[in-house]
Amino acid sequence: MTEVATARRSRITPEREAELYEAVLDLLREVGYDALTMDAVATRTRSSKATLYRQWGGKADLVVKALRHDKPGPADEVDTGSLRGDLHSMVSREDDCTMERNSALMRGVAMAIHNHQDLREAFREQLVEPEMAAFRRVLQRSVDRGEVRADCPALDFLVPMLVGAFATRALLDDQPPTQAYIKSYMDAVILPALGAPTP
Repeated sequence: MTEVATARRSRITPEREAELYEAVLDLLREVGYDALTMDAVATRTRSSKATLYRQWGGKADLVVKALRHDKPGPADEVDTGSLRGDLHSMVSREDDCTMERNSALMRGVAMAIHNHQDLREAFREQLVEPEMAAFRRVLQRSVDRGEVRADCPALDFLVPMLVGAFATRALLDDQPPTQAYIKSYMDAVILPALGAPTP
């Protein structure tokens, strides 16, 4: 089944695929997940709805693949030689404007995830699990270097701590997250919780 899907997708050029994904993200920002339809995507991208269904199967898969396409490479591609350097470099991959756009996008999708099982499953399988695995590899390198104890209880909470920083910045401060804010949060909260060297 996967081979068939890959063969079907190969008919679309990478440039056209990127164009389709960007249109999906624009529609998500404009109308949200619930109001986004395959008809609207087809109209916006001058595609046939049949082509969209053939390539992606449905709205949930298309949306999650668009979100994944818009992300920088996996977290564990960064290797500066220190946990602090890795975390700061990961934050630096998106400028403040991109971070603000993505934060708004993720808030809208987060609400829909609770109501749509197909979206929740695709989101977890294609975005959450790969990201968690990449973060675990970053943390394992810090353990191997001796920066963080292997039995540190905070190791399992790095991603929730990061998500908390993004969410509370928007909810409590009514401001988008910025590189400066997230890096300060890492230095003041995450690194000390992990027992890792801080500046």
